[in-house]
Amino acid sequence: MCFVAGAAEIYMVSMPPNFNPLTIFYKMISTKHSGLITGYDLLNSLILIMNIREPIPVYGKTKVTAEEYLEWEKHSLEKHEFYKGEVFAMGGHGEALAMSGAGSRHNKIHSNLFIGLGIALKGKLCQPYGSDLRIHIPQNTLYTYPDISIVCGEIVNADEEEEKEKAIQPTVIIEILSPSTMAYDRGAKFILYRSIPALKEFILIDAMSFFIEAYRINERGFWELEEYKSVDGELKFTSVEVSIPLTDIYEGTKINLNN
Repeated sequence: MCFVAGAAEIYMVSMPPNFNPLTIFYKMISTKHSGLITGYDLLNSLILIMNIREPIPVYGKTKVTAEEYLEWEKHSLEKHEFYKGEVFAMGGHGEALAMSGAGSRHNKIHSNLFIGLGIALKGKLCQPYGSDLRIHIPQNTLYTYPDISIVCGEIVNADEEEEKEKAIQPTVIIEILSPSTMAYDRGAKFILYRSIPALKEFILIDAMSFFIEAYRINERGFWELEEYKSVDGELKFTSVEVSIPLTDIYEGTKINLNN
């Protein structure tokens, strides 16, 4: 199966053998719904179609409840995502990341940015959290672990029963891209993230080359893209009023910053 993005929702389309992916667009457009299908959403759909891969079940049965997922996750040594009854291994890094060298660059970029944000936001209401912070989006059922989240307000240590229903509301989400995750992060995952009412900025940082995409929601409620292709300047987090120098983010990665 794959996810196809409409402006108002995500369509899940099953794919029989020898299926022509272009018919996904026909299914999406011919389905009656209230939202508009934007060129941006169609582009994301095309990206996803070009990167289709069957989800690999990691649980002992096809469908699980959110309660079963949360209980299983407490005892798991690895992190997993949950979406509409299915459980997925996070990232799919493994050998591909190690062989490409993206793993060490991913970690270095994460460390650089997390430290920079921690210093810039010290003493402020909004604070950065790493990939151990699980977020839940009740609007579409997703449980996931962003690379970095900025949450404005206190995160209460809830008991188990409260934890099941608690929805952490990040203002900023940052994902560091790897070859195995970039299509998902740019496409279906961003669409799912857009259901978070508090989300104001979504940042994608390439771990293979110097390139940053910053999506920010404007006063009319539309997402706007700013691309950072030059090493000069700073990455602006406008919703929390801090900036991090671009050279600091990529420091120590051995990525050529002059391309």
